[in-house]
Order: sequence, then structure tokens, then C-alpha cells
Amino acid sequence: AAENISIDETQAVLAQLAALPPLLADMRAALATPLPADSDQFCAHGRAWAATYIETLDQMVRYADTMQTAGRFGALEQHLTLIIVGEYLSQLKGGLPMSQGEIVRPADMGFEALPGFTHGAITALMAEGNTPARRRRVATLMAESGRLEADAGLDETHIMIRDQFRRFADEKVAPFAHDWHLKDALIPLPLIEELADLGVFGLTVPEAYGGMGLGKQAMCVVSEELSRGYIGVGSLGTRTDIAAELILQNGTTEQKEKYLPVIANGTLLPTAVFTEPNTGSDLASLATRGEKTDSGYQIIGAKTWITHGARADVMTLLARTDPQNKGHGGLTMFLAEKPRGDDDTPFPADGMQG
Repeated sequence: AAENISIDETQAVLAQLAALPPLLADMRAALATPLPADSDQFCAHGRAWAATYIETLDQMVRYADTMQTAGRFGALEQHLTLIIVGEYLSQLKGGLPMSQGEIVRPADMGFEALPGFTHGAITALMAEGNTPARRRRVATLMAESGRLEADAGLDETHIMIRDQFRRFADEKVAPFAHDWHLKDALIPLPLIEELADLGVFGLTVPEAYGGMGLGKQAMCVVSEELSRGYIGVGSLGTRTDIAAELILQNGTTEQKEKYLPVIANGTLLPTAVFTEPNTGSDLASLATRGEKTDSGYQIIGAKTWITHGARADVMTLLARTDPQNKGHGGLTMFLAEKPRGDDDTPFPADGMQG
């Protein structure tokens, strides 16, 4: 039962949310229209952000409906749902903060306004959603109940996974995280081995390749719990997920058989080598080159923000192999093996430094 929220109040919340899906569909349709002739990448990037916000809003409506059906849509869950929905709608109308210095507004995406923002349900959710009073109520509920998070709607399997990795992070990660940070140290290998034993690196790898085949939700739950202790540990599993997904979707049979089992059991650590100093995560504009040689390819360029780059054994590395094609069509994804580094010699491979 909802704490301090009447049945009528809950039904009013659900009625407001129920009006959103067709309005969100209209917004999606608008975003799918051709870009203005004079548009640039900022316009396309903004539309991608807007589409992500709209999908999040759609999922929040489904969350509320599912939680109500399960009898788990309590006061905290309702307040947080309204805060998220109200804030995201307000940003879609007034401006999406894509970064500290980039705010994209409807006019930047080729619209006077996105459709639906004159509808009563949207105006009410914006006006009554993310308010100071509601945020104070959330803080009070948390203080009174001792609950620091809402019910995320997880099933029994994912709750068990969450609890297991929360205990692990509390015992094996959090007490040591600040010292690792101050020393700028690599994650200790014994901890990585423990994570491997727990199946972290094979969460989303199919069972046929030695993984657990649990899916993306399990990966999110595990990453969140490990990141509570230290984000450097929480990001370890996502590196393997990125590599495994790339190999599963695009790799040859030989590559799948070679890499997926050892990624899943943690004996081979991958890293994603995409971002560059001058282009950030604008992957279509990457400048690192892959030049064909008699023995394979030579990679020439600079990368940045490469999580666990020194410790990794193989890189999923994105480079431009067609210099005439300046867009994403000129890029190739490489599986590039490298010797594992340590604290004393982080990059022992010839021609690689960092």
C-alpha cells in the first residue's frame, strides 16, 4: 500500500501517465522527419538525445503501470516517477543539457516546438512533477523509512543478484576504493579474479560460449552495485559486455569461439578503444588511421578515456581505414591483442604508450 498517498491520488497519477504514450508517439514521429537542409550534426545529435528522453518517459509509464499491478507502487515510487517525468518533459520543451556547454532546444532540431506540449496531461506533469515540495517529500520519506532508494521493480532473480553484489561491494570494494584512487592504482588482480569467479564477465555472454546469458538488465544491476563501491570496479564488467556484444553481432565463427569463452571466464580482459582527444565520442569523426601492411594493419593515432587500457589483453579498436570516407562508413572495428600491462610498465607493447 502507498504510504500517505490515497487511492484517488494514485489513480490520478496513473491517469496522467496513461495519457502520455500517444503524445510520445507523436514526438517520435516528429523526430523521424527529414533533417532541415541547412542542419548540422548538432541537430542530429539533439534529435538522438530527444529520442532517448522520449524512450525513457515511455519506460517510466510502463514502470508505473507494472508496479501498480504488482501492488508495489508506493509513495516513494510515485513521487520519484513524477519527478523524473516532469523534469524530462520540461527539458524536452526548454532544452536538453547534452553536456556542460551544450543545450539543445527544439529550434536547434528544426522545430518551433515538439508536438504535445499544449496537452493538459503534459502541462500538469511539468507543473506538478519536479517541484521543490515533491523533492522535500521524497527526502522526508527516505529519512522516515530508512529507504535510500525506490523499488526498481526487479524480479526475484535480479533482486538476488543485486543483494549479492551489494554485499560484495560493501566488503571487498568500498573499504579500499579511496586508497586505490589516491594512488591511481590499477584494480588489484585478486579482486578481478573474484569478480570472474562470480560470473561478472560472462553475465551477458550466451551459455553456449560459457557465459550466464542473463541479459542487459543483470549487467546494469551488477554495474550499479559494484559502482557503489568504486566506479572503476563497476566499469570492469561493461568492458566485457561491449566486446562480447560486438563479437556476437559482427564476429566470425572463429572469433566467437576464440574470444567469447575466455572473455566470459575473465582470463582475457578487453577494453573499448573509441574516444579521441579532438573528437570525443563523435565516433563518425574519428581520425585514428588503420593502414594496411603486408602483415595486417598498422594503427596510427591517439585515443583517450580508455577504461582499463593498461590491464586489458585485447582492444575493440575503432579506426579509419578509408580516408576518403569522412563519415562512419570509413571506419573499421579491429580486435587488436596486446600484452597486459602492470603498475610499473602499463604499456609494454612496442609502438604503444600512455
